[in-house]
Amino acid sequence: MELKINGTTYTLNAAADERLLWVLRDTLGLIGTKFGCGIGICGACTVHVNGAAVRSCLMPVAAVAEADIRTIEGMAETDADDTITLHPVQQAFIDYQVPQCGWCMSGQIMQAAAFLAQNTQPTAEETARAMSGNYCRCGCYVRIRQAVAQAAAVMASGEEAGA
Repeated sequence: MELKINGTTYTLNAAADERLLWVLRDTLGLIGTKFGCGIGICGACTVHVNGAAVRSCLMPVAAVAEADIRTIEGMAETDADDTITLHPVQQAFIDYQVPQCGWCMSGQIMQAAAFLAQNTQPTAEETARAMSGNYCRCGCYVRIRQAVAQAAAVMASGEEAGA
C-alpha cells in the first residue's frame, strides 16, 4: 500500500484496518501527531486528508491510500535556501504562547488550519464552534481562539506569518 504524506509517497506493508495514527507514529516516525483518547473525541490526533481535518486514531489506512495526507510535520515550508516559514497558525500559536503541556497542540493547529483554509474571515462564534471538538486539558481556549483570529487575519491579508 502507498500513502502520500506531506508530499512524500511511502510504500508500506500495513494491514488495511491499521489506524493511520499508528502508521504515522510507529511505522514512519512522524510523532507530531499525538494519541489522546483513541475514540476520536479529543482531537489530539487530527491530521488533514485531502485538506479536511480528520481523526487519525479512527482512520483505517486503506481508507486514505489514494489521499493526500498532511501532518503537523508538513505544515511549515522550507525554501530552497533551507529557510523555514511557519504556517500562519503555527506562528500565531507561538505568538500567543498557546501551549502549556503541548499534548493537544498539533491537533489544535491542524484543526485550525483546515478551518481557516475554508473560512479566512471567521466570526468569534464560528471559530469557537470549529475548534470545539479539540480538547485542551490545560484550558488554553482563550489563547487558542486569539491565535486562530490572528492566523485568520494574516491569511486573509496575504502577509507572511510572524510579519
